[in-house]
Formats: sequence, C-alpha cells, structure tokens
Amino acid sequence: MIYGYNSPMDRTYISDFGEKKEKVLGVKDIGLTMAMGIGARNIPEITSKIRAGAGNLEITFMGAGRGSQQAETPGMFGKYHRQALRELSKANEINLTTHASVGIPGLAGQDQQGNFSDEQRKIALDEVNRAIDFAGDTALGGSVVIHTGEFQRPISEEPWAEGGKKFRGFEEEPKRAVIRVVNKKTGQVLHQIRKNEEVTRPVWVTKNVNGKKIYTDYEGNPVAMEDRVPQYNKETGLLEVKSAKWVDFVEDAKEMTDEERRKKGEDFDEEMDTVAPEEAFLKATLKGQESERRGWALYYGRTLEGLFNQLERYNKEKKILEEDYKEASGDKKLEIELRLNQIEEGSEREIGLKRLRRSIKGEKEMVIGNLQQADDQKRMGENVISTKKYALKKSFEGYALSGMKAMKETKEKELEKPLFITMENIFPESYGGHPQELKKLILDSRKEMVNMLKDEGHSESEAKELAKTHIKATLDTGHLNLWRKYFKGDDEEFKKWILDQTEDLAKSKIIGNVHLVDNFGYQDEHLAPGQGNTPVKEMIKILKKHGYKGAYTVECGSSATTDVSYFHGLMKTWEYLGSPVYSMGAARDGLPPMQWQNVQSSYFGQTYPPSFIFGAYVPSNEWTLWSGVAME
Repeated sequence: MIYGYNSPMDRTYISDFGEKKEKVLGVKDIGLTMAMGIGARNIPEITSKIRAGAGNLEITFMGAGRGSQQAETPGMFGKYHRQALRELSKANEINLTTHASVGIPGLAGQDQQGNFSDEQRKIALDEVNRAIDFAGDTALGGSVVIHTGEFQRPISEEPWAEGGKKFRGFEEEPKRAVIRVVNKKTGQVLHQIRKNEEVTRPVWVTKNVNGKKIYTDYEGNPVAMEDRVPQYNKETGLLEVKSAKWVDFVEDAKEMTDEERRKKGEDFDEEMDTVAPEEAFLKATLKGQESERRGWALYYGRTLEGLFNQLERYNKEKKILEEDYKEASGDKKLEIELRLNQIEEGSEREIGLKRLRRSIKGEKEMVIGNLQQADDQKRMGENVISTKKYALKKSFEGYALSGMKAMKETKEKELEKPLFITMENIFPESYGGHPQELKKLILDSRKEMVNMLKDEGHSESEAKELAKTHIKATLDTGHLNLWRKYFKGDDEEFKKWILDQTEDLAKSKIIGNVHLVDNFGYQDEHLAPGQGNTPVKEMIKILKKHGYKGAYTVECGSSATTDVSYFHGLMKTWEYLGSPVYSMGAARDGLPPMQWQNVQSSYFGQTYPPSFIFGAYVPSNEWTLWSGVAME
C-alpha cells in the first residue's frame, strides 16, 4: 500500500515500511488520448478531460475520408471548434497533440490487395495534410502522429531477426516465408515467392579461370551473366536443367550485385542496386519463360520460312503459267488450267495456295504471339523490384512531403512552436513496427526532405536542421511489447531487448512523442501502464536520462469498458508512475487514516479536502469561467 506525504499535488510517496516511493512522472506530465467518435465526440467532452486532470491531450481521429459520428475526422471541426480548442489549451495551460487518421497504413500507398498505387498514396497524404492543418489551428505546433505499417513482410527475413533465431513470425517461417515482388513501373504485385518453392532452370555453361567461375558461350568465350547459355548434353541431345532452391538464388543475387557494382562503379547505390534473392528468383523465372517463348518463336519461324519459300515458288509458277495461257490453245490450254487449279486448290501431293495462306497466317500468329510474350517477359524482368525497395522509396518521399507541409504550416501561421510529424512504430507484422525500421524511416525521410529543401535553395546545414525539426518518431510502448510473442528467448532476455531498443532510439534523438500503453504481448489491448507486462516505467526512465522532454500520452482504451470510465485508465497511470492520486495508509501529518472506500475515485464520509476530485465531484459548468478552468 502507498499513501500521500506532504501537501503539493506531486508530492513524494513512501511505502508502509517508510521507504520513499519514486515519482517517475507527475500528473501534469501525463496526457490522455481522445479518440474522436469513441472516447469523445465534441468540445465539452474534451473539456471534461481537462477539468478532470489530464495534463495534455492528444486528439486522435478515427475516421478517414468523409467522417461519421463514430469515426470523426479533422474536417468535422470548423473554425469555431478549432478556436475553442486553441483557447481551452491556452487557458488551462495544457499542450495538445494530434493523431492523423488511424486508418492510414503508412505512406507507401499499399492497398488491401498488397499492390501499390500513387492514388492510394495520395489519399493517405491528404489525411496527413488535413491533420497538420488541424494541428496548426488548434495545437499551435507540436506532434502530428502518423501510423507506419508501410507493407507486410516476413519477420524472419529482416537482418535484426538473425535468420529467425531471434524473431520469427511462425515456427516454419525461415523456411516457408512468403515474399512479394512488384513491378517498379506500376507497383502491382508480380509474384508471391515462398522460400521453399523450387524452380527448374538451366545448368549454365561455365569454366574456371584462375580459380574463379565465369560464364561462357558454346565456344568458350566469356559472356555477361544475362547472356549465359545452358549446357548441351550430347548423350541425350537435350539442354540440361536442374531444380533450383532459395539458397541458389541467394548466390545468384550476390553475383548479380557484383556485376551491377562493376557496371555502375561510383554510381552504385548499395540500397537500391543490391539485388535481393527474391529479385534474382523472379528474374531467373522470367528469363526462362522469355527463352522458352523465343524458342517457340524460332521453331514456328523456321516452319514459316519454309511456307514462305513454298508461297514464292507457287506464285512464280502461277505467273509463268498465266503468261503461257495467253498463247496456249486446245489441250495445252486445258493442261494449264488444270495446273493453275492445283496450285490454287491443292492436290494429294500439294497443299495449294489456299491452304498455304491459312498455314502462313497460323504460323505467323504463333511467331508474333511468342515474340510478344518473350518481350513482355523481358520487360517484366527488367522491372522486377523487391517490395521493400519499392515501398520504402515511396515512403521516404511521402514522409518528406509531410515534413515539408509541417514546416510550411509552421511558417505561414507563425506558430508558437514548430509542427512536426512523428511516425509511430506500428504492429510487428508490418514494416515500421521494429525500432530499427522506425529509425530508418525517420533518418532516410529526413535525407529526402533535405534534398527537397536544397532544391528550394536552402543550404545543406539549414536543410538538415529543418528536417530534424519537422520529422520525428512516436514511440508506442505497447506496440513495442507486441514483439514479445515473436521473440525467441525468455522474459528477462526480452525485457533487456526492449530496454536496449528504447535506449538506442533515445540516444538517436529522433523521438518527439511517446504513447504510454500496456498489454501482455499478444494483442494491442490498450491497457493502462502498469496493468500488463510492458516495462513502461523503465522505458520512461531511459527516455528522461537521455533528455527527452516531449509529450507522454496514455492510450488506455480498455478502461472504457472494463472500468467505470475511460478516465480510470489515466488514474491508474498516475498511481503507477508515482503520483498521489491514489492514497491509502495510516494517518500522517494530522490527516485521518485512509479507508478502502477511498480507492480510485470514491470520496465517502471524509471531512477534509481530497487530493483529487473526479466525476460528479467536479464543479458543474455553472461554477466555471468561460475558459472551462476548473474551480479549486
């Protein structure tokens, strides 16, 4: 049990054994998320949370596109609403932050089918832009949260997963992971590759030169990788093929990367030009299909060549006979007529022009069709790109554009403090959920924004500073704890991992907003901090140690149904982090002993002022000033 000691609101705590209880955060430091359409629906409901004691508020929009009563959007709040929120925050000396629509799954533009489109990306960017507009009108600066979740990817395939030894999505994922490859021109998914899938491909002609394998043509001349030829087996009279597995394409990818590096020299981009195994896999498959189509085109082309020769012979003979017919008479004339008819209609030994023309048409279509398919396969092979490369390029650009929007909004509205977007680490199943992925999104989006700013005439140093100011991260403690279900280790090892990752993010100085949430590591149940197994308190201490001074917002949605009210989740957080809202114990400093009925928000039969008032005991609207400042 714990009880209050000293009179200030954020007083020191001591245990029943006389030990000092540490205060990690005070009441004023801790904010509350307001889910518009669920946790709150209008300005009075927002105001009630301020009066009840929320130190800060994060206005979260549940809707996207056109809003509704259960899923409100920034567009549903007009000028008067925005003015009221602005004045409320000023009068009550609280900070507002904004959360763009929770329906945004990152800014890569991926749709529900897994394809990517600029249209989908534009929809997401518009949602972010109107959240930034709203924040500029109400919060007068600060964080605008954006969910990441750029694309789904196998967990075990990322470098930090250590091949599935540290993290894996399911037990067989390292062997059976599904990896998507897209068309870099259209963003459409070309193929879903499963790692245990096998592909039949040629055995290439090679020779050993100074201990190194090189590809050659049939005459032993060195050729580039894309011009390699299949081995011919004299005994069978066939070209040799074999079954290729994922490990073969890992090796192919290395060879293709080396060749690209040689070709491009200093222009080689390690991230974009390094060939991924899935790219090598599909390129090999498409190359095989292209070769097959060209082979069939050649086969039908040779048949067509013979038909064209026959057509030429028929037409020459027909022309001579038609000239002879003019001079012929009697039996000779009849003989020529018979032959001309045979040439046109055919006979037992000859197909004739009519059938010949039909055959030519059919063979011609087969040649053209196969050549078209071969060219299609070639183009597709040239446009193969891994989902990760494609999506991240789009994501970096999208977040950079959002950072630019936040910067311009800050300048144009002459805001008191800068507006900045904060990317939130989302669920483990999607890119951006891992702390290192979140870090990469931040740093590379900043680089993209720097390029945009330099194009507008800013210096390198000025551009870097602006990018740091307007692009940051939101660390969600609950989302980070969800990695627990994929972690291959015990609870102590996982706790160390989560605290190490928090420290790495804190040291990098990219965090601009924090969501305090708890769960048991299975689902994002939005428990109040301290109610699950997330080491929230230790994470906060790490953030403070490295100088974090931004907002802390509690997302305790489960309290809306499992407690008397949504606000009880915030009170649990106060108690967990060392505030004196919950006070229980023996009498001290002239105060009567605390009773069990004082737990949480109750206040029964007491004759002295409570530490905190809530619910029905908050002064009514008749007892407040226009600003909504709570009476004391």
